Amino acid sequence: MSSTGRLLVVVPSRTDPPAKLGEWLRAAGMELDERYVRAGEGDDDLPATLDGFDGLVVLGGPQSALDDADESPELVGVRNVLRTALAADFPTLAVCLGAQLLADVGGGRVREGVDGPEVGALLVAKRDVADHDPLFAPLPMTPDVIQFHHDEISQLPTGATLLASSPMYAHQAYRVGRHVYGIQFHIETTPEIVAEWAERDVVGVAATPFTREEITERTTAAHPDIEQVWAPFAARFAELVRSAAQRAA
Repeated sequence: MSSTGRLLVVVPSRTDPPAKLGEWLRAAGMELDERYVRAGEGDDDLPATLDGFDGLVVLGGPQSALDDADESPELVGVRNVLRTALAADFPTLAVCLGAQLLADVGGGRVREGVDGPEVGALLVAKRDVADHDPLFAPLPMTPDVIQFHHDEISQLPTGATLLASSPMYAHQAYRVGRHVYGIQFHIETTPEIVAEWAERDVVGVAATPFTREEITERTTAAHPDIEQVWAPFAARFAELVRSAAQRAA
């Protein structure tokens, strides 16, 4: 068992690397084992169990949680890892696609967003119950986030606690058990990453009132505020990982 905390970081797409979240977790003393799954291929690089790890992070990507094994075979292993973590109440942070896959394997539902893509620098609002959550309680009432998704979590996984919502889609952040978290939005990005997404996702950009250039400008301007709020959140997740590892030991 690592004295600092060893994280398995599953990256379903190279378009969404750990980036700033990885920096914050390392600064909080975490050791990151990053596993990049290969689009259109199997998942041989993912471990069969979570033995030897203290926590799990699953990031996003352009794939859909609605994809079957033929469409996105690389997500089969990601689902298995999330299913294992959920069953063990293993410290987990699942981001965007990761949060959708977590909902799916946990008895929730994902569907194509009924109000279209949610894209850009936006706000989410904490639910009252979040004031009693160890990760979400210190957040401001309406923290800045980056949104870039076409699907929505239409039903939370079984037993989940809703922690944050947005005017467009209600299920923005949730917790299952004591240690498993899903967030529909992004906190890990850099301005360059979001600019690349805006260039690739013509449909998502067209769903907003803004041009690609305006979205890039707005998200770039939001990143300092995102770091101010979410870097301490990452440190709290690191502490959750350490505490759970100490109890298990």
